[in-house]
Amino acid sequence: MSSGLNLAQLQAVHHIDGPSLVLAGAGSGKTRVITHKMAHLIQKGLSPQRIAAITFTNKAAAEMRERAKGLVGRPAQEITISTFHALGVRMLREHGEVLGLKPQFSIMSADDVVGILKDCGATTDAATVRQWQWGISNWKNAGWTSAEAMQQAKGEDERALAVLMQRYEERLAAYQAVDFDDLIGLPLKLLREHSDVREHWQQLLGHVLVDEYQDTNAVQYDLLKLLVGARASFTAVGDDDQSIYGWRGATLDNLRKLPQDFPALKVIKLEQNYRSTSAILRAANAVIASNPKLFEKTLFSELGEGEPVRVVACDNDEHEAERAVARIQSLRANSPHRALSDFAILYRANHQARVFEQALRKAQIPYKVSGGQSFFDRAEIKDICAWLRLMANNDDDPAFLRAVTTPKRGIGHQTLAQLGSFATAHRLSMFDALFSQSIHTALSARGVGSLHEFGRFLNESEYNARHIKGAEQAGDFMRQWLKDMGYERYLFDQEDNDKLAAARWKNVMEFVDWMAGRCGGATDDTAGVVTSTPSKSLLEVIQSVALLSTLSDREQDQDVVTLSTLHAAKGLEWPHVVLVGVNEGLLPFRSDVDDDTPAEVLAQRIQEERRLMYVGITRAQRTLSVTWLKRRKKGRDTVAGTPSRFIKEMALDEATTREDPREKLKALRAEFAQRARDQALNPAP
Repeated sequence: MSSGLNLAQLQAVHHIDGPSLVLAGAGSGKTRVITHKMAHLIQKGLSPQRIAAITFTNKAAAEMRERAKGLVGRPAQEITISTFHALGVRMLREHGEVLGLKPQFSIMSADDVVGILKDCGATTDAATVRQWQWGISNWKNAGWTSAEAMQQAKGEDERALAVLMQRYEERLAAYQAVDFDDLIGLPLKLLREHSDVREHWQQLLGHVLVDEYQDTNAVQYDLLKLLVGARASFTAVGDDDQSIYGWRGATLDNLRKLPQDFPALKVIKLEQNYRSTSAILRAANAVIASNPKLFEKTLFSELGEGEPVRVVACDNDEHEAERAVARIQSLRANSPHRALSDFAILYRANHQARVFEQALRKAQIPYKVSGGQSFFDRAEIKDICAWLRLMANNDDDPAFLRAVTTPKRGIGHQTLAQLGSFATAHRLSMFDALFSQSIHTALSARGVGSLHEFGRFLNESEYNARHIKGAEQAGDFMRQWLKDMGYERYLFDQEDNDKLAAARWKNVMEFVDWMAGRCGGATDDTAGVVTSTPSKSLLEVIQSVALLSTLSDREQDQDVVTLSTLHAAKGLEWPHVVLVGVNEGLLPFRSDVDDDTPAEVLAQRIQEERRLMYVGITRAQRTLSVTWLKRRKKGRDTVAGTPSRFIKEMALDEATTREDPREKLKALRAEFAQRARDQALNPAP
């Protein structure tokens, strides 16, 4: 087979005339298909600049770019390989002015959005604001404006949220800012309302490939349809059995609609799995068989039968953690060459990680936690980083908006809205605008005075940071700077719980120590050679602050056991997996439901949880151990545990007929050959 691709993969790569849906089962080589299809399109004469591959994470985009480079070399640099949101940014930077956006518009982080919603709703209650944020995001992902949300609102609570959404939209417009959801919604508006922009993008993109298509929401599907136009030259690659993000707007309706909206759609199934043994795949196929099917498919493997899937009943949480650690130790004892990074412990919810962390520490086994919150994602650290980013780059409008309102200093949203409009009209950053000689024509004297006070404090801070060197000076300066800023008092004013506020302040002090440490010189005597690094000024350290968010990934390549939620594990794989907490109430997860919740909604939730179990099973390459609890903690109580229905659905005890992979391949070859004969006899017009 050409390029080492199997028959189904070849068919997916070679179909370039019209729309196609590639149903890529877990471990079936979908990224390989996408990158080979890029190479095939270029070979057939399509310019690399006219190819776009859309993924859902920056990490996946980077991996795809590297693979494409290996196949086609330099032309890969010209292919657009990005997330939906990154493509949206590009569209808005190029054409957003027709929507009233300046090219240098700001992109609000989730924490920035929380701050604006607190102001709009006049509350400091974090839980309430998160609910508002979630509700507005859901409406935006459904393609609704605040006016449409008001029309669709059911009850006073939804009407009140629609009013809040309108205020929020007005605030973003005044700030010349967008949020994460707008990066899809506004490009869709661009293409719908401006035919010249739509024609430009349809001519620019000769073929669009969408990875993880099952994770698209309604707005992303509408955007895709307008990008590909009537020519409909696209490849959607996905797996309905791995659709696990319904809670954030992803909908299987997008898979159902494809054959209806594109009657010429070619459906190609990738069923050969290159990751897991037959024993593991048989359990996965048995579980997912209980879900209704949009498209029938059955995974198979040529990697051999492998070890049977193990199911282990554990007395309680601590016993389960001990058994998981013992499993890792046993497998390593039998094969000492096995790395710790070959092992993963997967669970449904973040709170389950704690007891496994304790057991691994007790056994002196290093580990990392995926799917949890990074230190640099904490709101208080982002607050300080916004100030530091603004010191390093006065043109950073998102950093300006966060710093000028954190802590509060009497600068209200109306003042900032007027400053934003003035900055846009004069093509200035917001920080530069506040020092403009004509700023008095746009703002009140009081507003100008407050902004000037903020600007002077920032400029003085930047000047001092430039001349401070060494760890001790940097630490002393930052502690005094935070005191002058009033940040500790701000934290305690923000939190109803003093203990929580104190914990957040402790995080800030840890960050200060870390920053100060980077200012000090370092000595290294590795391999007996003494080297020294000169001390840096605080401003030099601050200028690297944009990289801080990547520091939490510094252990990514170390030899450690992975602890991960099932959602965070999607797209990854390990030779040995322990899938824990497979109990009713945990997996499937039982959320509080009303008696009035329709049976159809409840069924859909169970189906998504079953897909999550399927994802967990198919992360394993060589061995899979599934554990459940006889007694488990529920709040402060201990309750009797029941094994998940999914364990029974794996049908491990049944005498299942084992399909010979060679027979499966033989059937596929025969089917492929027959299609080739049919095409030769009946060539396309």
